[in-house]
Amino acid sequence: MSDENPAEYVPPRIWKWDTESGGRFAAINRPVAGPTHDRELPVGQHPHQLYSLATPNGVKVTVMFEELLEAGITGAEYDAWPINILDGEQFSSGFVAVNPNSKIPALLDVSTPTPTRVFESGAILLYLAEKFGAFLPEAGAGRAECLSWLFWQMGSAPFLGGGFGHFYAYAPVKLEYPINRFAMEVKRQLDVLNRNLADRRYLAGEAYTIADIAVHSWYGALVRENLYEAGEFLQVTTYQHVLRWAEEIAARPAVQRGRRVNRTWGPEAERIPERHGPEDFTR
Repeated sequence: MSDENPAEYVPPRIWKWDTESGGRFAAINRPVAGPTHDRELPVGQHPHQLYSLATPNGVKVTVMFEELLEAGITGAEYDAWPINILDGEQFSSGFVAVNPNSKIPALLDVSTPTPTRVFESGAILLYLAEKFGAFLPEAGAGRAECLSWLFWQMGSAPFLGGGFGHFYAYAPVKLEYPINRFAMEVKRQLDVLNRNLADRRYLAGEAYTIADIAVHSWYGALVRENLYEAGEFLQVTTYQHVLRWAEEIAARPAVQRGRRVNRTWGPEAERIPERHGPEDFTR
């Protein structure tokens, strides 16, 4: 072992929680579930109550709502409430009641006889697509292809976010092995997308679907917006078919609106921390 490498970590027989480890997110990472404090969630006037933040996972759902509204589906009106995950608001009793996993986004559909909770971004996209009959092929090979790419994203993005993103951008120390390991996997994923999009307009074919909404929130940000400031490191612009697809989707008005909802950082003109109606985009 060279002097440049850290000493090898030898796991103890029994793992113990070190509250001082974990880097930037140490204050909100813990090995147990459940609420840490009591707080009721606000409820607005619309059929759908979304509790979220404009992270890649959160953006999937706000874009979906805006796409449904853009398509003239007025029943898709929603209230979007920000959840400050760095302050631990996802551990409130009200939020845990909607999502026992304490992750954003979380949806409460109050239009059903008994309010319906839906958590996990992919599940929310599928729920809304089925409820309104939009952005999801009805049956057959088209539906199977769309769902395959949707679940591809759900399984792949943790390698990009919690894997590469964490070790490259957020870990307290830079370690060569995990950065190399996850960089290799992210580039493999980009190649998977690039090959698929070489002869298709969208991921599942010629129609824009929830698969595109889900994948674009992560991989569109990676190739267009220098996610984790890793664009040069990963040479993302070499994936030309992904870039073409990402630019086309980014130009959609509903995508542009959805990306602003529950955003609490960046230029003020791009922030809409709470969304309660279309008028919020014109203020």
